[in-house]
Amino acid sequence: MPEEPKYQRVLLKLSGEALMGKRDYGLDPDMVGRICDEVAAVHDMGVQVCLVIGAGNIFRGMSSSAEGIERTSADYMGMLATVMNALAVQSVLETKGVDTRVLSAIPMQTVCEPYIRRRAVRHMEKGRVVIFAAGTGNPFFTTDTAAALRAVEMGCDALLKGTQVDGVYDSDPKTNPDAVRYDNLKYQDVLARDLKVMDTSAIALARDNRVPILVFSIHNPGEFSKVINGEGRFTLVD
Repeated sequence: MPEEPKYQRVLLKLSGEALMGKRDYGLDPDMVGRICDEVAAVHDMGVQVCLVIGAGNIFRGMSSSAEGIERTSADYMGMLATVMNALAVQSVLETKGVDTRVLSAIPMQTVCEPYIRRRAVRHMEKGRVVIFAAGTGNPFFTTDTAAALRAVEMGCDALLKGTQVDGVYDSDPKTNPDAVRYDNLKYQDVLARDLKVMDTSAIALARDNRVPILVFSIHNPGEFSKVINGEGRFTLVD
């Protein structure tokens, strides 16, 4: 492995589903523990790490679970669910000796700090893992967009998306055995082909600010560390 990691400051975007493991809902302690081991390993390499975690394991604004609920209210409920996930990951990371802070776009001082960009940067400079919760704090924006926004604000070298598969495919490889995998894509390719990497506003934000996106499988042990070194199996969008 290279002595110096390829990326010095990164944002890891995780879906809420990544925390479910094989469960249908909520958190799988074993899965949360394994993901936190991955984050701790990268942190131990001297890399500054921040995270954005979705809420699909608890609540989805645009799904049957939100049926009958007005869209804005449903989105705020989803944002609150991301805070629950962030607090769970913070707790597990700290049991592993990783100093962690949760910063929420919706102020709730009793449980976490409000999001202030300079404070977040300072935490990272001090070697703390920062978890950004409550999305952008606005309805109609996904946690993908929140991840791209925070990656830009933090001056991250890369935005890493830990998914259920080992890169970007032209269709779902779980249902289509002939799905074609890409090693490298341009932002414009993703937008033009409507590839489901992240939503269009997140891709456009990353493109306009030249933040590369690396898509890899969070389920492959040690993969996060490999990708940080420019190794392993991933799709690069730049």
